[in-house]
Amino acid sequence: MKLSATVTALLITASLAGCAGSSGSSVNLQLTATRQNTGQIGNVTLADWGKQTNFNFFISGAPSGASLPLRLYAFINKGHCQQPGPVAYAMNDRVNTERQAIRGWTFSRSAPVALADLLAGDYSLVVRTAATDGSVDIFCADIRQGNSVK
Repeated sequence: MKLSATVTALLITASLAGCAGSSGSSVNLQLTATRQNTGQIGNVTLADWGKQTNFNFFISGAPSGASLPLRLYAFINKGHCQQPGPVAYAMNDRVNTERQAIRGWTFSRSAPVALADLLAGDYSLVVRTAATDGSVDIFCADIRQGNSVK
């Protein structure tokens, strides 16, 4: 029970931090773990930065056997999690993560597309392990399902 309270506090802090420097609104998305990452939880805050969107991720874990330091890739695909389409934006200029004291990982990415365009389109967000760890999709979220925060 103590871990869930700590995770909740971190998610709230991350979403507020995502809003602090943004030029507009932000959206919180719950990441859904795939079958290859069952039992893990994740959250991402999308922040409007004009013509680009910033993504701040928190995940509780990755599949066992993933090599450390954990390297994760993030993609915005056309379509949704149930029927993914082609990659619209790859956000992988850096792939490092930062381990958190509360048994999780954080990382940030950005995409050269306005948040409003992402919300108006049919897109999904995918988190994938590095090729050395099998290029496994471990989380997904449909972007249109986000909850706006102003």
